[in-house]
Amino acid sequence: MTIDDGVRRLPTQEITTHTDSREILANAARDTERYGLDEYFIVDVDSHHVELDSWPEILEFLDSPVLKDTAHQMMRNWPQASHLALHNHPPGLTMQDVSGRIPHQASLAEETPGAADGAERDVTLVRRAMDAMSIDVQIVFPQPMLETGLHPQPQVATALLQAYNRWFTSQILPREPRVKTMLGLPFEDPDACLATVEEFADHPGVIGFLVTSQRHAGVHRNAYMPLYRMLEERGLPIGFHAGPNQADSMTSTMNRFLSAHAMSFVTCNMTHMTNWVINGIPERFPGLKTIWIESGLAWVPFMMQRLDHEYYMRQSDAPLLTKPPSAYMREMYYTSQPMEWTDDALLEATLRAIDAPNSLMYSSDWPHWDFDVPGRIASLPFLDDHAKRNILGETARKVFGL
Repeated sequence: MTIDDGVRRLPTQEITTHTDSREILANAARDTERYGLDEYFIVDVDSHHVELDSWPEILEFLDSPVLKDTAHQMMRNWPQASHLALHNHPPGLTMQDVSGRIPHQASLAEETPGAADGAERDVTLVRRAMDAMSIDVQIVFPQPMLETGLHPQPQVATALLQAYNRWFTSQILPREPRVKTMLGLPFEDPDACLATVEEFADHPGVIGFLVTSQRHAGVHRNAYMPLYRMLEERGLPIGFHAGPNQADSMTSTMNRFLSAHAMSFVTCNMTHMTNWVINGIPERFPGLKTIWIESGLAWVPFMMQRLDHEYYMRQSDAPLLTKPPSAYMREMYYTSQPMEWTDDALLEATLRAIDAPNSLMYSSDWPHWDFDVPGRIASLPFLDDHAKRNILGETARKVFGL
């Protein structure tokens, strides 16, 4: 059996780094028909491209001639550095390929006839995924670059983020109006964060800004208050995109990638959420829309209960709060991926706790190996059609002004 463009649907599917995205996502097309997803407005609030495939192009956008020359020397002298120069590839992440049995994230090596290497190829791959999943708008983030906040040299992290942001806005966004982005903030440098918002806030397709996997900077520091005020005044959301790390003080004691993957994403956003709420950031900037990305949902009810419990015993430690922490958490937004689905009753209780019809936004996390298709939301038996439409796209339409 074949689908469009000669892509095969195989009875037993073998997935390699060369497998066409449309083959991997063939069942998503079946979901479109089953659930009538063509009749829904679907926004994917968290998807990725592999920017390291275009790394030499991105490095040309570096401002510093010294750093640019350093990158060129690395690429010239180190045989394997042509797509890693200046990068901080996190230790242990390659273990997620499970000896090659889950290889798709290792490389997107599928053929793209008619699309040259670089930005055009990136856009071709994004279009394939969008069309296969019936997605109307896709918010695209980098993939390895999300770990830049953990770079051992903060000034290099700032320079790389600036170069990537300029490359993405000039080379990717103009090619496909359905693609949007929240750009990464150089969070180690509050002044550079302000400059980033000033430079890109009005760029077509930029609909917000991200704090990316940055575990080591307290989001409540006074130095960041001008940033939050600027975003609030411009009506631009801030997102906290979690990421894995197997070298932090907690995860370094874990001997399996499964363990670090299960805990690292969650504790990253739990830390930021605690500082965000207890220090009264929602009270100081009530119009700032806040989104918690790629850390699942199971932790949120736990944090609601835990922070409320502590708050009622020690309200003097949170003098800016006028209501319990859980009330602020219900006013924020969450993305669905990875949605913990092993217990329907617990999942239903979780979605009820966060007021999911008004706070939850669908995300695929494509092309990561644990991605979720829109059918994951459409198939939930305890959601009515109104809730499904909100989660799949209507809440995102409101949050991002789409």
